[in-house]
Amino acid sequence: MSLHRPAGTLADGVDPVLLTAEGAGLSYTGLRVLRLAVGEARTVRTGEYEAFVLPLAGACTVRVDGLTFELDGRDSVFSRVTDFAYVPRDAEVELSTAGGLEVALPMARCVNRLEPRYGPAEHVPVEVRGAGPATRQVTSFGAPGIWDHADKLNACELITPDGNWSSYPPHKHDQASECEVVNEEIYYFRIAGRDGITTSDEGFGMHRTYTADGTVDENVVVRDGDVFLVPRGYHGPCIAAPGYPMYYLNVLAGPAPDRSMAFCDDPAHTWVRDSWAGEPTDPRCPVTDHEGRCR
Repeated sequence: MSLHRPAGTLADGVDPVLLTAEGAGLSYTGLRVLRLAVGEARTVRTGEYEAFVLPLAGACTVRVDGLTFELDGRDSVFSRVTDFAYVPRDAEVELSTAGGLEVALPMARCVNRLEPRYGPAEHVPVEVRGAGPATRQVTSFGAPGIWDHADKLNACELITPDGNWSSYPPHKHDQASECEVVNEEIYYFRIAGRDGITTSDEGFGMHRTYTADGTVDENVVVRDGDVFLVPRGYHGPCIAAPGYPMYYLNVLAGPAPDRSMAFCDDPAHTWVRDSWAGEPTDPRCPVTDHEGRCR
């Protein structure tokens, strides 16, 4: 079975994505994307998963364990870096919105129950990685060393300007070694339309995942709302077609006792990193920060 889950294939009623570890054939990672109408409230039970509450479009109120967090959110994943909340396992989380909401819940099965916590947008670091046509923005809101209040869950966002490559050189994290730890990963894609901000199903991009022995070898067209599963193997590049900027949310978790996002490049392509030393970055990056659009 393909690791690609096109938009709509994981829908649960009005919600675009319901993906548990069991449903994905994984052990740790999951993802939900919920859609709430104007004035709607919804209760989510986390069960054995910890999660981030990450607005994709809209603002919301989060109530959990007697605490209330007001998330300012954003108009689009291409318009601003958002604030977010961490919610623990075995919790009842009430989400409510005045103006309508699309919200992602990247999830990880975990053991320890931590307290809920708010993540301000102004504390989220935005990094420009790569150079030339491999320049991209990495928004590390839920990465170890930046957000340490999680048991197993790691997450970050990327924006790839149209025509550029990201998740490159291809890399993997499927065994414990000097340079990598074991992590399953989920990619959740959003593609901007002609204005570069509003998500649209007219655009597309490309994604590749493969193993050295050839047992996994997928090169797929990805569109707005698609999900791709990475249980093992090298993954990358992700390529944004000219005219259509690409966003993706990465969700990672694994068995290691300490959270880490360490990886190893495909040795056939790691030399590319050295070539970036004298090459300028794409001036379109960074695309966003906590105040809004940078360009």
